[in-house]
Amino acid sequence: MLVLFETAAGYAIFKVLNEKKLQEVDSLWKEFETPEKANKIVKLKHFEKFQDTTEALAASTALVEGKLSKNLKKILKKIVAKDAHEQLAVADAKLGGVIKDKLNLSCIHSPMVTELMRGIRSQIEGLITGLPSREMAAMCLGLAHSLSRYKLKFSPDKVDTMIIQAISLLDDLDKELNNYIMRCREWYGWHFPELGKIITDNLTYCKCVRKVGDRSNFAASDVSDILPEEIEQDVKAAAEISMGTEVSEEDINNIIHLCDQVIEISEYRTQLYDYLKNRMMAIAPNLTVMVGELVGARLIAHAGSLLNLAKHPASTVQLLGAEKALFRALKTKRDTPKFGLIYHASLVGQTNTKNKGKISRMLAAKTALTIRYDALGEDTSAEMGAENRLKVETRLRLLEERGIRRISGTGKALARTDKYQNKSEVKIFDASGDSTLPAVSKKRKIQEVEEQDAEVAVKAKKIKAEVKEQTTVEDDEPVKKKKKKKNKEKQAEEEALSEEPLISPVVENTEKKKKKKKKVTNEFED
Repeated sequence: MLVLFETAAGYAIFKVLNEKKLQEVDSLWKEFETPEKANKIVKLKHFEKFQDTTEALAASTALVEGKLSKNLKKILKKIVAKDAHEQLAVADAKLGGVIKDKLNLSCIHSPMVTELMRGIRSQIEGLITGLPSREMAAMCLGLAHSLSRYKLKFSPDKVDTMIIQAISLLDDLDKELNNYIMRCREWYGWHFPELGKIITDNLTYCKCVRKVGDRSNFAASDVSDILPEEIEQDVKAAAEISMGTEVSEEDINNIIHLCDQVIEISEYRTQLYDYLKNRMMAIAPNLTVMVGELVGARLIAHAGSLLNLAKHPASTVQLLGAEKALFRALKTKRDTPKFGLIYHASLVGQTNTKNKGKISRMLAAKTALTIRYDALGEDTSAEMGAENRLKVETRLRLLEERGIRRISGTGKALARTDKYQNKSEVKIFDASGDSTLPAVSKKRKIQEVEEQDAEVAVKAKKIKAEVKEQTTVEDDEPVKKKKKKKNKEKQAEEEALSEEPLISPVVENTEKKKKKKKKVTNEFED
């Protein structure tokens, strides 16, 4: 059996001397405790050394990807093809399959082979002669660095740490410049307060103060290289009638030193901004095209690196920088923020307040794609960023113009609309539909109906009671109260006729009364 062993220095092919001892996998490590024992198990047959680190890197990358390099193919054809009847032990099963297909050699990969490789690696210095340990260690270290660079696609131009430091320094410079300029304006304002209202630009103000110094020198000095003619005349006129206090030369000198500092820091800030712009175009060109240099650099600094930023989804990119507002909104159960650092992008600033949320969401989605393309892609062009920016601008234009776009399909083409024709119709107001009665609520109507029903029921009870009393009186004294009964009967009939629901019972009672009257009259006649 032959063994293919890869090292940082080159390829080694060993021949197994005692294959019986390889059957005991658990106790195989004991056979490699010392170089003498190891030489009894395996023997070096051929060693092909790499010429430089580049060749070692090419061989290593081919092995990692499971491919057969040209150098290894030549070695296997020369050495192993002579002993084609023997098996070749390999550490990678994928590589063994490639060797078997291309060279028609029987390869083996098993736990026994893995343990054998581990033993050879432990005693590699004793098994390979003519290779010093220092040289082996140096080649291992160089290959490790080269392989790491290759796997991570490392490039010295793509160092986002410089961007993080540059944007942080730029923010610090802005704060310091504001403090210095405020102090300079306030300090010189005691001597010449009118100058601050005439010259609004901070850098021009400091240059003018540094050149002239005392306000009395404005009349004789020429500041045409700093100020336009109109403003220069206004400054000279104001200097003659200024209400400021007199100051000493020492005070003016200190103010001039402060102006020097402001001018130097401003110049350095301009230089730093140019450096940041160039670095951003080298590292993240598509991100720079989408959101600009400053916003892109702040996103990278907030995430920690370009690779970390590429791992964030679009929703996180949209809210990056607004973490406090987000968690405050979640805690108080209010509306969450719509944008973070991306709010300062020019595309979001162009939109009106109503569409800022929509545009920031779409911009974050496209920005997330460009970040991943910059971080993980090999191409350094900014074409993808330009295309995505054009899409966002088109969407922005549609939202502002309220354009109609086709929902189905790709959504890029506008929907076809018919030609608009104005059709005016003259309509006359219909006065018959107006109600002249006062509006009464349904609840009130129901209450009135119920009250009427109650009154009718009360009256019916009264009539029944009166009828009963009349019948009892007629039985006791029919003769004496004949005329009174007739009058009462007439009144009862009239009331019964006036109330409809009580017609039937009243009629029945009157018929009974008539029968009784007839009986009473007959008895008297007899």
